[in-house]
Amino acid sequence: MTTSRSSDITRLGWSGIRKGERTMTEASPKQAGSKGIGREIWEWFKIMVIAMIVVTLVHHFLFHVSAVKGGSMHPTLHEGEWLFINKTVRYLKPPGRGDIVVLRSPDESGLGSPYLVKRIVAVAGDEVHVRRGKLFINGREAEESYTDSLIQDGRFEPLTVAQGFVFVMGDNRRRYASNDSRSFGSVPLELVVGKAERVIWPIRQWRSL
Repeated sequence: MTTSRSSDITRLGWSGIRKGERTMTEASPKQAGSKGIGREIWEWFKIMVIAMIVVTLVHHFLFHVSAVKGGSMHPTLHEGEWLFINKTVRYLKPPGRGDIVVLRSPDESGLGSPYLVKRIVAVAGDEVHVRRGKLFINGREAEESYTDSLIQDGRFEPLTVAQGFVFVMGDNRRRYASNDSRSFGSVPLELVVGKAERVIWPIRQWRSL
């Protein structure tokens, strides 16, 4: 009899434990669910932070887009077009004569200064001279198929571009159409943000430069 009761008690005890286990198991999905949601939110947060860091680095060091404002680069570029700007030229290969670049305005220093879109017409060591409405580089008339008029702003006396500088002009050579190196002088290369490589908007105007 003692053995039988002991067995019954043992069975009841194990049954109670099993029931208790089942009770605790019923509560665990809620806890697991809340932990799972927390982990998922944390993972998404990390992804967003990493994405923001990558975008910032790409924008700062590799490329960005810039809108054309005004008509100083007409007929090559038109107001409202968006340009793909390659920034790697600042570290790999400096932009050269004939390249269209985006630069910070030398008239207003600082990070908040406006951007200008101009064409490099002369680099370090070049002599720039404007006479009879034409551009001369190192004594020779420059070939400028991208313009549609003579330079209407008068003469520009010979100037030699210093080391580490470039001389920029707008493609629009009509009077007062472009504020460029003829007024603010040669531009330090550190003010050049990047090289404009193509028009990306509007889509129908997509083209390389």
